[in-house]
Amino acid sequence: MEYIVQPIGVVRSVLKDPADAPKQGALTEQEAEIVVDPAYLPALEGLARKRGKIIVLCWMDRADRGRLKVHPRGQEELPERGVFSTRSPHRPNPVSLHTVTLLSIEGNVLRIRGMDAIDGTPVVDIKSHSPELDG
Repeated sequence: MEYIVQPIGVVRSVLKDPADAPKQGALTEQEAEIVVDPAYLPALEGLARKRGKIIVLCWMDRADRGRLKVHPRGQEELPERGVFSTRSPHRPNPVSLHTVTLLSIEGNVLRIRGMDAIDGTPVVDIKSHSPELDG
């Protein structure tokens, strides 16, 4: 069975290489932009009223999809663990989930804070954040 995921936008960031990315974007003040394809502009309606947090799902297109074990946080002195017990981008289906702060929306460009994805990363979905449901 085949599943097709179409990006709805792309991350624009000063982070150009995976080695530059912080280990946990939510713990940084790193700012970035999400440029949404103009075809999806109607889908952004109402998002500006959701001030605060949003959830962004990305496809980590430069991840190693064959890796099933990694050293947590890239620390070689730690024993390897299965990728499902880590937040490593290297996994069979490299979907990343980012809870970020929405700073502004101008047209099809979202300015956000707390994202560790690198420049050019495809965005596959944006969801509103609900503290009652998302913890």
